[in-house]
Amino acid sequence: MNDNGLITIDSNGTTPETVARLVQAIEKTGMTILARVDHAAAAHAASLPLRPTEVFIFGNPRAGTPLMQIDQRVGIDLPIKVLVWEDEQGKTKVSYNTVSWIASRHHLEPSTEAIVKAMTAAIEKVVAEAAGRPLQANPAF
Repeated sequence: MNDNGLITIDSNGTTPETVARLVQAIEKTGMTILARVDHAAAAHAASLPLRPTEVFIFGNPRAGTPLMQIDQRVGIDLPIKVLVWEDEQGKTKVSYNTVSWIASRHHLEPSTEAIVKAMTAAIEKVVAEAAGRPLQANPAF
């Protein structure tokens, strides 16, 4: 599903399995997890129900910084964020914003195309591994 740059794919595993694979995939690529936001835990602490919903914020400054050097406002969308969540049927999903959407949103110049492509390949690989889905040459999640 693609909605204004938002991609959501089904995971071939439980939420804990998907989270574990995501962490492993991020670390394997050499990127750094900068933050984890467990919305469900916060909701439960406030006595509010929420199915598993966790955001991972991660990246590599060598990739994102050149984009922010062009327009610092790109920093509102970077580092990359991936949401692992469970739907009403108990199915685990993985969602993220496409790097091309981020580039388009900020009207980044064509000279950033190689960076955008490299970041896209990295995020698609990480998400595919997290979801337990093989990455295809042109993934059509």
